[in-house]
Amino acid sequence: MHQRTAVVAARTATGTPDVDEIRRIAEAAGYEVRGALTQRRPEDPALQFGRGKVAELVDRVEETDADTVVFDNRLTPTQAFELADRLPDGVAVLDRRRLVLDIFADRAGTRLAALQTELAALRYELPRRREARRRELDGELAAHDEDGKRIEDLERRIDEVRRKLEAAATDDADRRDRRREEGFDLVALAGYTNAGKSTLLRRIADGLDADGFDLNDGASNEDHDAVASVEDRLFETLQTTTRRASVGGRRLLVTDTVGLVDALSHEFVQSFHGTLGAVADADLTLVVVDAFDPVDEVRRKADVARESLNAGGRILPVLNKVDLLDDAAVRRRSDVAAEVFDREPVAISAREGAGLEAFRRRVLGELPTERADLRLPNTGEGMSLRSWAYDRVRVVSESYGSESLSLTVEGNPRAVERVRRRAGEL
Repeated sequence: MHQRTAVVAARTATGTPDVDEIRRIAEAAGYEVRGALTQRRPEDPALQFGRGKVAELVDRVEETDADTVVFDNRLTPTQAFELADRLPDGVAVLDRRRLVLDIFADRAGTRLAALQTELAALRYELPRRREARRRELDGELAAHDEDGKRIEDLERRIDEVRRKLEAAATDDADRRDRRREEGFDLVALAGYTNAGKSTLLRRIADGLDADGFDLNDGASNEDHDAVASVEDRLFETLQTTTRRASVGGRRLLVTDTVGLVDALSHEFVQSFHGTLGAVADADLTLVVVDAFDPVDEVRRKADVARESLNAGGRILPVLNKVDLLDDAAVRRRSDVAAEVFDREPVAISAREGAGLEAFRRRVLGELPTERADLRLPNTGEGMSLRSWAYDRVRVVSESYGSESLSLTVEGNPRAVERVRRRAGEL
């Protein structure tokens, strides 16, 4: 297979342009990065870079024989076409969003993930196809109006994929409602990519998937260690993964969501509403923050998470990888996370297991909780309902009389309401 090669580029109006992350994203997409070019100046509307820097970019591509230029900045359709016109023939021009889409398309392991990726790619392509058509019309080269037909086909496909995703989202919402009534609290793991979400999920999970299957059945310790390891790889989680967990007698369904990155458009995030819907409908969202990042990076990535998520329930920031820092450094990063999320974070090391008891206490304290006092007949039906309640809520206390039994229960409000309703029917 031919090794794809790239030069990465970044521009910023202020400060120092940073190409570290776009380099990592390019490498995750399978590119060998052969060079980098940066510029600090206001954006050029036609070329992103200034004209002199574009000439330097052309020289760098020719020197390195790169076949692709990857911009960290968002490129307009006009900028992408103008840059391609100046670069050697056959050199592709991509921006961060296009590159991330390529990675997502490569790793979409489920039908839902494939549909989400396709919708984002179609929305990305549509304005570029319109720009191509405009250029052809300006040049009077569109005799058969093939691009006009392609645009109509794109628009039809966008509508079709969107309808399929909306139907899938409705099914997911119905499923989450049923799980709540069964006594599960819904918890979402979110955060910047590589913050340690998957490691935390594997640390706290009961070893069962959402349908109750034993994930470790028949696995040796060596196999389990292999499963528990997490590759330092951008966008390791594309499709959602849900596992069971238990905290203080509460049964949780914890869903690991797609890792976030900076500079993705609102339309892009919207395309993944089926994945991020787990956040919008969660009782509690755990936003995992990488404490090993420098303080300014902690702030930037926490801002990305806060701005990208539409959390329906409470948010608890989780400062991960604190085993790699001293106490003073942890405190500085905790202060930043508390400022961004307006909530005091809980500090843990998912890899080493440090801080997990405090983490569990915070999770338990953040979950929506309702309590109910129930009076049941001391009959077979009453005892059957008692057993049924034990499977769905926490029984705080119980007492027996000759003709009745009294229960005090607490748990997820939907589950408590269902128990109360059935008790009323008796």
